[in-house]
Amino acid sequence: MNLPLFIARRYLFARKSHNVINIISAISAVGMAIGTAALIIILSVYNGFDSLVKSMLGNVEPELLITPAEGKVFIPEGEVYDWIYEQESVRSMCTVLQENVFISYDGRQSVAKAKGVDTIYEEESPLKDHIRRGEFSLHRGDVPQTVVGAGLAYNLGINPKFIAPVEMYFPSRTRNISLSNPAASIESVKVYPSGVFSINNEIDNELLIVPIEKMRELLEYDDEVSAVELRMTGASSKEIKRVKKGIEERLGPSFKVSDRFEQNTALYKMMKYEKASIYLILIFVIIIIAFNIFGSLSMLIIEKRGDIMTFRSMGATDRLLKRIFVLEGWLISLLGMAAGLVLGIGFALLQQHFGFIKMPGNFIIQAYPVIISWKDVLITAAGVAAIGYLIALLPVASFYRKEEKPSNP
Repeated sequence: MNLPLFIARRYLFARKSHNVINIISAISAVGMAIGTAALIIILSVYNGFDSLVKSMLGNVEPELLITPAEGKVFIPEGEVYDWIYEQESVRSMCTVLQENVFISYDGRQSVAKAKGVDTIYEEESPLKDHIRRGEFSLHRGDVPQTVVGAGLAYNLGINPKFIAPVEMYFPSRTRNISLSNPAASIESVKVYPSGVFSINNEIDNELLIVPIEKMRELLEYDDEVSAVELRMTGASSKEIKRVKKGIEERLGPSFKVSDRFEQNTALYKMMKYEKASIYLILIFVIIIIAFNIFGSLSMLIIEKRGDIMTFRSMGATDRLLKRIFVLEGWLISLLGMAAGLVLGIGFALLQQHFGFIKMPGNFIIQAYPVIISWKDVLITAAGVAAIGYLIALLPVASFYRKEEKPSNP
């Protein structure tokens, strides 16, 4: 039998002579439960938004992106692309030619990011699920079309129902600038709006998708591309790493192969730092709540002075007595933590399945997204348990330091 734990458990549930000790202990346990539940719920909601952002970015960004290590363009040729086609996990491989261009529509102008894509992208692009007006189409017979981000469309008044073209301009790479006729050194092409998509503010405000042949005409290229995008079907992170490593070995240092994290390093790092900040802030709140345990345990030690003397007369060491009261304080926090885990996980599961708390305004999802991560549950439990144990040590250590002080003569 673990004697200190047995006595601590008896003290925890036994009636105290001073009812205020029971009240403070109950408040401590309830406070730890609320803090733990809040930590689980908030981290789960953050996981939901994190997953939502990643899925939305996945509609624009591929699992793997091949770009030149130096320069802007290259010609995708060689055995490596045959090897990529042979990989079962690779669903599609499309070529992209992207550049910042000047655009004009019905008298309004702006700078935009024009992304020229091939027919494979047009057929399999996940952007089709995010069309708000019109349709996702880059060709109507021989007429080239464009799909525009919602923010860019709003700023320029672009409407798929109108017949006005979007004109794109870019300085010629092959002709010298003529001071007498500057317009002669500018290349231009026209495309007609077919649809408006919405992903997020940053993408919506700058991106338009056009046929790659129109981008090559504008930039005066023949077969060059700025990137090759690889989309994979249900591939695990291990499989993505395997394909990425295989491509890097075959292409060599002249090319860069980026996964989604490397394509948006700043964004993903910021999301990780934000989650860590949320965890630390809530853990600090739990530390403040846990100081109630300090008060209740200090009062319990004072009340049990007689028991302490009795135990000592029976041969109990100070180490055993310290363990009793430390375990008593720790059990209060552990009870609160267990109740908080049940409440937090239960609430998150209900929200995940029924979505009874709705998102305000006209958002792309109706209810707050929630994803429970068992890693978060373990980290939360470990953090709360450690805080409860450390807080329980303080009043015990303080009491025995006072007892060890020699009395003044």
